[in-house]
Amino acid sequence: MNYKEKIDSLINNIEKVFLGKTKTVKLCVAGILARGHILIEDVPGIGKTTLAQAIARSMNCKFNRIQFTSDMLPSDILGVSILNPQKAEFEFRKGPIFANVILADEINRTPPKTQSALLEAMSEQQVSVDGRTYPLPKPFVVIATQNPIEYEGTYSLPESQLDRFLLRLDIGYPPSEEEILIMKRGDILKEINELSPVITAEEIVEIQEYVRKIRVEDSVSLYMLQIVEKTRTHPEVELGVSPRGSQSLYVSAQAWAVVNGRDYVTPNDVKEMAEPVIAHRLILKSRSFNLSKLAEERRKVVKNILDTVPLPR
Repeated sequence: MNYKEKIDSLINNIEKVFLGKTKTVKLCVAGILARGHILIEDVPGIGKTTLAQAIARSMNCKFNRIQFTSDMLPSDILGVSILNPQKAEFEFRKGPIFANVILADEINRTPPKTQSALLEAMSEQQVSVDGRTYPLPKPFVVIATQNPIEYEGTYSLPESQLDRFLLRLDIGYPPSEEEILIMKRGDILKEINELSPVITAEEIVEIQEYVRKIRVEDSVSLYMLQIVEKTRTHPEVELGVSPRGSQSLYVSAQAWAVVNGRDYVTPNDVKEMAEPVIAHRLILKSRSFNLSKLAEERRKVVKNILDTVPLPR
């Protein structure tokens, strides 16, 4: 089955309000179709909130924004049990995590305990409170952001938690001709609210199921494995990609093939997804405390690996 028309309409709809970044939009859509979560490291004002809202509106999904702060508790995200005096029993009041698209804004500004509560929900697709389990809606995607410049009052995500994000992206500044249009535009919130849904949540779940069935030749699977193994022996890398990372690369390549209208994965699909999937999972021997510099160092390592691992014939 070919879902290209639906996916193209989704991408085009998002781009009505999020201008000049087609590749970023396509990567986000691929991440969602791969049932993954997305970490965006970029400076304020780039359009991270606009992107997340446009995705939710275009998919006719419930959207919640969680602004992380230093005093936030896990219950502020997950929800809390409150005593109902009339029934003499506790009732669970769901927190903002119960939505299809979550914008976790400045995730590194909240303490590790609260970060862990969010990341557990991301991993398990459910929330456990007071011994009871509550499933999260489908589809469910977290788009988390962090500022790579400011460090005061922040709590860096440890590598084990970074590994929970399928993709790590930066948006960057828009092209000049697009920035002119952004400067001249009026009420962006009105534009987002006027976006018409072009795909349903049920259709997204259907495509997510289809992604897992995309054909991957043995030679392409071996190519992915060689890339992953190279991260474990690279002289600049202290700790390479885990089996979870190799699985993430596999399903991301499948999703990228679907986004591009194919029912099979090519080596170029793997190359396109390698950097956003692999780079943030690498622990380098000489690590910079500046997130922007660290990201650049990781990108260089991934590029070097892609240049040295031969493409399958």
